[in-house]
Amino acid sequence: MREQGGDNDLTPSQASVLLRLEQQGPTTVSSLARAEGMRPQSMSAIVAPLQESGLLRGAPDPGDGRQTLMSLTPKCLKWLQQSRAARQDWLTTTIIQKLSVHEQEKLHAALDLLSRLVED
Repeated sequence: MREQGGDNDLTPSQASVLLRLEQQGPTTVSSLARAEGMRPQSMSAIVAPLQESGLLRGAPDPGDGRQTLMSLTPKCLKWLQQSRAARQDWLTTTIIQKLSVHEQEKLHAALDLLSRLVED
């Protein structure tokens, strides 16, 4: 499915940062480093190419001007949406083409069960 999302030259660490920022909102590089279990210097090396490519931007923290909050850019949000839509389209088409109606019903039932397992 990853291949279906379009061009993706992101490392697993970069993808993790983007997903964390999408889910939790803007935060500092230090906070990202703590969340990912690494040193801030290592996180800076992950964040820098994302900024250079226009996927992340930094802005002064309104609560502490010495800090910089990293956030996703509109370009990144659009890219994430398009990537997910491409993967969803591929998955839907593949299920329809390769699974019988009965198998599709079984898959749906299994997904319902899996969803129950991960609910909070």
